[in-house]
Amino acid sequence: MNKWKFYTTNEIKPEGWLRRQLEIQAEGLSGHLHKIWPDIRDSKWVGGNREGWERVPYWLDGFVPLAYQLEDDEMIATVKKYIDAILAQQQNDGWICPCKNSKRATYDTWALQLICKTLAVYYDCSGDERIPAVIYRAMQNYYALLKSGEIKLFGWAKYRWFETFISLNFLYERYKEEWIKDLAKIIKAQGFDYNTATKDWEKPSHVWLRRTHIVNITMMLKSEAVSHELLGEEYTDNAEKLRTILDKFNGTAFEGFTGDEVLSGLDPARGTELCSVVEQMFSYEHLFAVTGDNKWAERLEVLAFNALPATLTEDMWTHQYVQMVNQVACQRTMIMAPFSTNGPEAHLFGLEPNFGCCTANFNQGWPKFAISPFMHKDNTIINAVMLPCVLNDNGITIRLETDYPFKNTMHYSIESDKDFDFVIRIPSFAQNLTVNGENAESKDLTFAVKQGKTEIDIAFATTPYLKDRPNGLFALQMGSLLFSVPIEYEKKMREYKLLGVERKFPYCDYQFIPKTEWNYGFAGTEFEVTFNGIGKYPFSQAEPPVTITAPMQQIEWGHKPAYKTVCRKTPKSTTPISEVTGIKLQPYGCSRLRMTEMPVLGKK
Repeated sequence: MNKWKFYTTNEIKPEGWLRRQLEIQAEGLSGHLHKIWPDIRDSKWVGGNREGWERVPYWLDGFVPLAYQLEDDEMIATVKKYIDAILAQQQNDGWICPCKNSKRATYDTWALQLICKTLAVYYDCSGDERIPAVIYRAMQNYYALLKSGEIKLFGWAKYRWFETFISLNFLYERYKEEWIKDLAKIIKAQGFDYNTATKDWEKPSHVWLRRTHIVNITMMLKSEAVSHELLGEEYTDNAEKLRTILDKFNGTAFEGFTGDEVLSGLDPARGTELCSVVEQMFSYEHLFAVTGDNKWAERLEVLAFNALPATLTEDMWTHQYVQMVNQVACQRTMIMAPFSTNGPEAHLFGLEPNFGCCTANFNQGWPKFAISPFMHKDNTIINAVMLPCVLNDNGITIRLETDYPFKNTMHYSIESDKDFDFVIRIPSFAQNLTVNGENAESKDLTFAVKQGKTEIDIAFATTPYLKDRPNGLFALQMGSLLFSVPIEYEKKMREYKLLGVERKFPYCDYQFIPKTEWNYGFAGTEFEVTFNGIGKYPFSQAEPPVTITAPMQQIEWGHKPAYKTVCRKTPKSTTPISEVTGIKLQPYGCSRLRMTEMPVLGKK
C-alpha cells in the first residue's frame, strides 16, 4: 500500500489554539509529573525504587513530543536526562528493562514493547543517533529469548503484541534484516487474536478480562495496519469489521466505546477510560496514514475534539479515569461503583483516580494529534486534519490559520521552491464549500502548487442535527463537535497522602457537585449557532468557543436505582414538566458535567 508518512516534530509546529492547548498541558500535570509523582520521579527506569514497568515509558511517549513541539529547553533537558538513564541500564545482551536477569521469564514484556516504541518517538523528535542501535539490540535480544523459549508472551504483552510493530517497522526501514520479519511472525503467533473475542463484546460483563479490556481493544484497532506489511499479509480492513461490532454493542456518541474498565454496553451513564481515548486516537492516526481512508481521519477528529478535552480539567492539572457521556455529577458513590470493574472514585478528577496508568498515558493525546495535520508521500502533501500549524518540508512551507473545529474557515499560506501536489481532506459533513470565494463541490481538493507563493482560502458550512443514539435518545452534533447541556457545579477539593503519594492543590482530588438542572429533552429542532471566539482555555466551560441554543423542556429523568448521583440510562418519563426554554448547549469537550444523549419529546 502506498501509505502516507508522518512528519516529525521538527517539521510541523502547532500554532493558534492548538499551541495554546499544548502549552496548557506543559503548564499542568504533564509538565510536572517528574517533579511530583514518585512513579516517574523515583522510577526504577532511572535508578529509583518505584514502578519499573509501564509508567515512565507511557509518560515519555507524550512528554517527549510535547517538549520538542514547544521547543522548551527545560523540558528537552528533562527528556534527555530520562533517556540517558534508561540507555545506561541497557545490558550487554540488549535487555533494557529494569528487572533482574533471574526475573525475566516472569517480567511482562509489555514494558519492553512500550519503551522501544517510545524510543522510536524520541528518535523522530531528537535525531539522537544512539537510538536505532539501542532498539536494534533490545529487539534482537527479544528475538533470541522468544525463539529459544526462555520467555514467552503472556499477560499484557500477549494482548498488546501489535505495539511491538511500531519499533519493528522502525528497524526494518533502516536495517532490512530477515530476523526482524521472523520476530514479527513469532510475536503475532504468540499474541491474542481479537477476532475470536467478538461474541464477548456483545453483552456487558462485570468480569475483568483482557479480551474485553477497553484499552487493549482500542490499541488493537491498528494491529493489521501496522503489522501486515512486515508480515507479508494482504490488508483486509479488519479494523472496520471489528469497530462495527464494537460500535453496535458498546458505541458512544463521541465515536469511542464504553469501557469501565471492560466493555460496558450502550448506557450513556457508563464510563470510558481515558487511556482508551488516546490509544484509539493513535490507532486512527495510523489507520489513516496506512489506508488513506477518510473515515479514520474523521473519526479521529470526533474523538480528539470531544472525548479527550472532556475528561481533563481546563488547566490539565487533573483528569478522570473514566468519563460518562451523560455525566450529571462526579461524586464518590456510597455503595458499589456504577461501573463494571472500576471503583467508586473512577470518575472523579484528580492525580490518579482509580489507577495511575491514565496519569502517565493521557500525555500522548494532544502531542501526537498535533503531528497529524499534514502527511506526505512521493511529491504529494495532504492536509489530513485542519489544525492551526506550520509545516516546513525541504523548501516547502505551509501555514494553516484556522479556528477549526469551532469555525469552518481555513487560510493556507504556501511558499515553495519547487512544484508539488497539495491535497486538502474535506470532511463528509461539509456543505456549501468555497475555494478562494468560488463555489466548489464538497469533496477532497487537489492543487498543483507551483514554485513561489500560493494563498488558498477554504470555507464551508455545517448544520446542527440530531444524531440517532440507542435507547430512543439523540445527540446534537455539528461537524465534528458534539454538544451537551452544561451543568454548573461546585468543586469539593480533597488533599491527602496515600501510599507515599501526595495529592495537594492543584493536583489533588475534586468532586464536582451539580448546581443546575440537567433533566432535559429536546422540544424541537430549531437550532441557533453562536461563535464566541476562543479564549484563554480553548475547551472552557465558562467561555465555550461556540454554543447552540436549542428548544428544551424538563422531564422526569431520575437517578439509577440506589444511586443519588448517576442518572438513569433512559428517563422515567418523557412527559414535559416545564415550558419550552431556549438552552445554550456547548461543545461536549468544554463540559465537565453534562447531558448529551436525550430524548426528542413527542417523538415515538
